[in-house]
Amino acid sequence: SHPPLCLPGIKCGGVLSAPSGNFSSPNFPGPYPYETECTWLIVVAEGSSVLLSFSHFELEYHAACAYDYLQVYNGAARDQGNLLGTFCGHSAPPPFASAWHVMAVVFRSDRHVAKHGFAAAYHKGSGEGWRWQSIHPSVLPHHPHHLCLPADACGGQLTGLSGEITSPRYPESYPNDAECRWSIGGAATGGPLTLVFADFQVEGGQGCGFDYVALFDGPTTASPCLGRYCGSARPPRTVSSAPHLLVLFKSDFNIGGRGFKAHFYSAGECQEVFTTIKGNFSSPRYPNFYPNNLKCQWSIQLPRGYRVKVFFLDMELEGRSSLTGGCDYDHLAAFDGGAENGSLLGQWCGRESPAPVTSHRNQLLLVLHTDRNTAKRGFSVTYVGVVPMNVSCTRTDFHIQIPVQSLAQLERNRIYLGTPACAAQVVGGNFRIHTRFDTCGTESQKRNNTSIIVSTLYIDFSAGNQEDIHQYEVQCEPKRKEASVTLIAGPDPSRLSPAENLVDAQQQDGGAMDAHEIKSQDTSDIVFISICILAGLLMVIAVVGLVLL
Repeated sequence: SHPPLCLPGIKCGGVLSAPSGNFSSPNFPGPYPYETECTWLIVVAEGSSVLLSFSHFELEYHAACAYDYLQVYNGAARDQGNLLGTFCGHSAPPPFASAWHVMAVVFRSDRHVAKHGFAAAYHKGSGEGWRWQSIHPSVLPHHPHHLCLPADACGGQLTGLSGEITSPRYPESYPNDAECRWSIGGAATGGPLTLVFADFQVEGGQGCGFDYVALFDGPTTASPCLGRYCGSARPPRTVSSAPHLLVLFKSDFNIGGRGFKAHFYSAGECQEVFTTIKGNFSSPRYPNFYPNNLKCQWSIQLPRGYRVKVFFLDMELEGRSSLTGGCDYDHLAAFDGGAENGSLLGQWCGRESPAPVTSHRNQLLLVLHTDRNTAKRGFSVTYVGVVPMNVSCTRTDFHIQIPVQSLAQLERNRIYLGTPACAAQVVGGNFRIHTRFDTCGTESQKRNNTSIIVSTLYIDFSAGNQEDIHQYEVQCEPKRKEASVTLIAGPDPSRLSPAENLVDAQQQDGGAMDAHEIKSQDTSDIVFISICILAGLLMVIAVVGLVLL
């Protein structure tokens, strides 16, 4: 018969707050008890990371680790977004470095089959890259039946959004007759996986028949093979088609090498393309800490004629380098166009509040780089496609002109001033509205002791039951004949206050102005006054000439 639930005297888990220490499963190296759950919360100095490694590991095996298992979490919260991996069987977990100063380890056993358990050690990281060192046997409890497991255990099941894998003993020469399997993916990733090799040196040979690394597009070796690699050339960046990726490493009986180091990350929320007129997105796991070792790209691609305007709602990344003062570690960059070889619109890190940025064409690329340590909350942004338009006024009229190519998907009656009765006309390649102030819902207001004429320009993108109407406030100061237009609703009213300034400078593009707030002044009075002055000068010259004669 099995021991009863909550066996008296079994104590495990707790808070480990020393700079370094060891812990193990209950009764280690003897068999662990049945129906036990232990949680160790490791807390080191703020600003540091937790470096965790396992010297011994033997739990009941199950393909999905559904019976006895050990889980490692990045932080204190036990949720799928923080889960770095679930492990069972004889393959020890790889070494871990937390993204911040807290890590949680959970061990659970069921009511059947007990094994010897595990032994682990942790220490505070300094923020630099680190090497995993195995625990010396002298730090383990003495027991007559000392557990003997392979010193070069490797492989495991990795379910975090990102992580690192290395060959046994890396960067020293890997052992002979090794076989390691890393099964990457699961519920936490949810999307395709990207694997990037940072270092690679494995015994070469024709057909890679001796030592090799093989990649499979799925959880088992029966999945399609993505590639088999050996030698000293780094394998190419590999992207799976499913949320699972298997990495198999094998070495034969002689001749080794330095091995390899590789990073993986989920592309589900890290590689996205947006084509809608407005949208929002954030860094992976936001507002929780983003993963390490990431390169994420968000490409915004709008119809021809639009420009992309990005608003930064929140940002907290790793700070600037104390040596260079630059964003040398984690940073977010914006590029004009769809590739990183486009003009750099801005690069940010730390706790900045960037001003909105606007592309000069219909595409904009945001790229997030994170390094191996010191993660933060990340960022949240919203964007809107801005319609280029030309707005001007006289003492009595509004003139509005929008390139048809910018709103090619809309009928002219979807663009109107004040009321649908004042819809745009198509003249040449433009939507045009030419109307007097006493029509189309205009009204007179006084702002800052200045009399102005105000109306609202509507651009209706609604489809089906989904209402989506962008509104621009159009103003004219009749005395100065100066017009302006400001986007007041459309991107996301819950995020952007109507009073928020969405103004950009004027930019010329094929005769149309890039107008979020554009000011245009009627020059007819200036021309008239100039003519009068010129005529007066001519008259004076004529009179002087007559007098001289």
